[in-house]
Amino acid sequence: MEELALVELDGSVMEGGGQILRVSAALSCITGAPIHVRNIRAGRSTPGLRPQHLVGLQLVSQMTSGLLQGSKVGSTDITLKPQVVRAGRHTADTHTAGSVCLLLQASLPVALFADDATTFVLKGGTNTDLAPHIDYTLKVFKPAVEKFGINFDCDVIMRGFYPKGGGVVSVTVQPIKQLEPVVMTTRGNVTKITGRAFVSGVLPFKLAKAMSAAAIRTLRAQFSSVQVDIEALHEDKSAFGNGSGIIIIAETSSGCLLGGSALGKRGVQADQVGVAAAESLLSNLQHGGCLDDFLQDQLIIFMALANGTSRIRTGPVTLHTLTAIHIAETLTKAKFTVTKCEDAGVSNGSYMIECKGDGAQNPHL
Repeated sequence: MEELALVELDGSVMEGGGQILRVSAALSCITGAPIHVRNIRAGRSTPGLRPQHLVGLQLVSQMTSGLLQGSKVGSTDITLKPQVVRAGRHTADTHTAGSVCLLLQASLPVALFADDATTFVLKGGTNTDLAPHIDYTLKVFKPAVEKFGINFDCDVIMRGFYPKGGGVVSVTVQPIKQLEPVVMTTRGNVTKITGRAFVSGVLPFKLAKAMSAAAIRTLRAQFSSVQVDIEALHEDKSAFGNGSGIIIIAETSSGCLLGGSALGKRGVQADQVGVAAAESLLSNLQHGGCLDDFLQDQLIIFMALANGTSRIRTGPVTLHTLTAIHIAETLTKAKFTVTKCEDAGVSNGSYMIECKGDGAQNPHL
């Protein structure tokens, strides 16, 4: 591999959080371009690398036998010099409730460009605040990225929650020659709404039933003619510690999936948690976009790498999404445009994100 110039990145720009690290580290490993990221999470209450960021960086570096400098908790400055992406079996453990889904966000794109299937065992939090729940990753993110031609399996072995963590997921990713572009421009009508409300540990099953019932009431008030089915579950053997939460997914006539979720917290009534998840979903169903606010930024890296032009209709574009676009355009030849959709009848406005992809190729296949 020819020596590429070091790319300098400012970790405090735009959203200024861990996402800059995840996207830039993944693209560094895929393109082979070394990166130096400074001012990492400069605007956060605890700046620098947290355990989950550090473990994610170590994981992708390990996947390429790369050189990682500045790799300690609290570091605000790192350099990553990747080598060649190779298949293998990797274990990554945050030793906290750090999100396993955020570990997957960094490592999945890299594994696509390996020479064979890659297996991960990821340990930490499966259902945590400020990160996708594992249920969302399985039910919304996975079907969306499969449209790019991506093929991965994910098994939840143990759920883990804040503050103890202890969750375990096993993931196997198949390599791909090139990603296909994706067009998602028509939302269609909501045809059904499904979900799961769960409790684990010593928490009583009635909390799951209360979350489910409150969410169903809230959704039926808006969608009286749509089937709404939210299962209540007690996860007694497949969870570490006490936790509760709910995820709700709306499916549309054009095959779009949009999600809303909430976690139980001390001092918050179970029915309030159910209502919060339902309202999160309802707000995402107002704008006419084909995906929810949480999926927007997660698809940017795949649009950037795809071979051809992707067009995806979303709600108002988030700062996370604009940040991912900025990093993708810095590290690849991808070109993005974001335009407001002018068609009538959509209350909060929707936007078209278009990307002429880089056409990255897997050198092994």
